[in-house]
Amino acid sequence: MTTVPDITIIGGGIIGMLTAREFHSAGAQVVLLEKQQVGQESSWAGGGILMPLYPWRQEAAISVLVKQSLALYPSLALALHTATEIDPEWNPCGLLLTQNPDYELAQAWCEMYQMPYQAADEASLASLPTATVLNQPLWMPTVAQIRNPRLVKSLRQDLLNKGVRIIEHCDLYEVITTQQQVQLLITSKGNFAVKEVIITAGAWTQKLLHTVLPRAQVHPIIQPVKGQMLLFDAKPDTLTKIILAGEHYLIPRRDGKILAGSTVEHHGFEKYTTDAAKQTLYNFALNLLPELCHYPVLSQWAGLRPGTNTGVPYIGRHPEFSNLSINAGHFRNGLVMGPASAQLLCAILSNQLTLINPEPYQITSQRCL
Repeated sequence: MTTVPDITIIGGGIIGMLTAREFHSAGAQVVLLEKQQVGQESSWAGGGILMPLYPWRQEAAISVLVKQSLALYPSLALALHTATEIDPEWNPCGLLLTQNPDYELAQAWCEMYQMPYQAADEASLASLPTATVLNQPLWMPTVAQIRNPRLVKSLRQDLLNKGVRIIEHCDLYEVITTQQQVQLLITSKGNFAVKEVIITAGAWTQKLLHTVLPRAQVHPIIQPVKGQMLLFDAKPDTLTKIILAGEHYLIPRRDGKILAGSTVEHHGFEKYTTDAAKQTLYNFALNLLPELCHYPVLSQWAGLRPGTNTGVPYIGRHPEFSNLSINAGHFRNGLVMGPASAQLLCAILSNQLTLINPEPYQITSQRCL
């Protein structure tokens, strides 16, 4: 007889894998179901900056998760590298904001969340052309990045090493419920009896719940938001820090390659790339770093972020089903909020004291209007 797992997770992106890892560490038996291959949607497609863009312009609930995750990332990256021999390349390379008209808000945010900062000086501006538009530039020397495709690979291997069962190419067709409790998942890989179910399906969460639980009255509002990126085949040390200028950024990898991103587009679940976006990102990159004209664009791609109205994710139990929870809707900040989000949900389902107030993330009818 097959043992029913303690936790069944539907969705194998960064959030799903971090959630699986957290529950396994708490002693739970975990199964992870993924409709394609784990980590190949927005988790793979993003830039990997471990800081929201202009967090002082966003909800405080985002910053609370960010602060907790940033404290966890150095040890998480080391543990994954040690366990799997796949280095996720956590790199505290620093971030330079070239245009920061709300400097006082930024300063107050940095002080509240204990993020080191200083007014940009000649050293931090050295890699920029003299024609770069500057408006109260801010240098944040400890902001890190992580190479998300390598993080995905290391997390997958770590989960397999720990004995977490990962079932890929598994489509969910139907959810059987009895008396407001999920009993059975009908999938393309068979039927799965469950104890606790967690939906971590990213941009597909709302669509999935509407399909498999059509009679539910409460559904989280999560819409796909496309982002396109470019990758330049630059040499090491062409750029040594992340640069954020307006709504776009450049991210240097350790091997020298430089990412230019990103767009924010509302086109449903279409992931096609466009020449217009490529030209916009290319022009931005060369205006900010003219040396990139010597390096070819290796690739262009698009991913779908799970957008909510405020950028605040849904983390907690579904109000209509006693054993169904959601951890989704992180928009552009799934990587940077992921470890803390997984910790929070694990504490909630374990009836433990939470390090973070869970109320702003709850799935309520008010949030789901």
